[in-house]
Amino acid sequence: MFNRFQLAKKYFKYQLAASSGKGHGIHSPFVFDFIKNVLRDKKKYDWYTVIETARQKLLKQSTEIEVEDFGAGSAVIKTKKRAVAAITRSSVKPAKYARLLYRMVNYYQPPTILELGTSFGITTSYLAAANTHAQVYTIEGSAAIAEIAGETFKRMGLSNIELINGNFNSRIPVLLEKLKLVDLAFIDGNHRKEPTLDYFKQLLNHSNASTILIFDDIHWSIGMEKAWAIIKQHPSVTLTIDLFFIGIVFFNTDINHKQHFSIRF
Repeated sequence: MFNRFQLAKKYFKYQLAASSGKGHGIHSPFVFDFIKNVLRDKKKYDWYTVIETARQKLLKQSTEIEVEDFGAGSAVIKTKKRAVAAITRSSVKPAKYARLLYRMVNYYQPPTILELGTSFGITTSYLAAANTHAQVYTIEGSAAIAEIAGETFKRMGLSNIELINGNFNSRIPVLLEKLKLVDLAFIDGNHRKEPTLDYFKQLLNHSNASTILIFDDIHWSIGMEKAWAIIKQHPSVTLTIDLFFIGIVFFNTDINHKQHFSIRF
């Protein structure tokens, strides 16, 4: 993984090269619509406050839990026994990006949502709250973390979430066979090249022209950048949006040639 200085340099270059994010100079009607109605939607949704209140409670918990880490591991915490507050600070998606996921679900209304990497359920809650008629399936490898996520969902009264605890390698194929089609997926569980590409390939078999895939930390390491480059070039991918900390993939067949955008966010 890149250290903080390397990541800061990459982020600075991204800021210089990326489009402004205001829609100017964007010649794709689909992306212009995304910027206007999703990326730059400034509405203060009621669920924002509810879910961020739950985050603040987690940030105050000094209780330590034993964490099984099946992925690339935390860039900050290296021990298996970790405080809930420390995990929340280092591993839970910041509000800026979690709220973007909320707006994407709210706007595109995907009926079946998959999340790989539940953590404490903050991002899951944003996904589920944005469309309570959707069914959200989320997989978490650590039993201790999954237990806290389950408590988060209960406190907020979100009943459209199915939480699955277990290793991705065994759980994903079984779940995908059950679902048949995934309308939106957020991949945030194993920040390494080969597993990321494997998840992408599995999801391809359960996607259609309206499916949206969102990959976390696409610039986290050389391996993740290579994985992102390969995903962009896949024949089925028609459009990608690079927001630096997340990458969004579309398979929209109305787009007749590949389009790749880097947008400031």
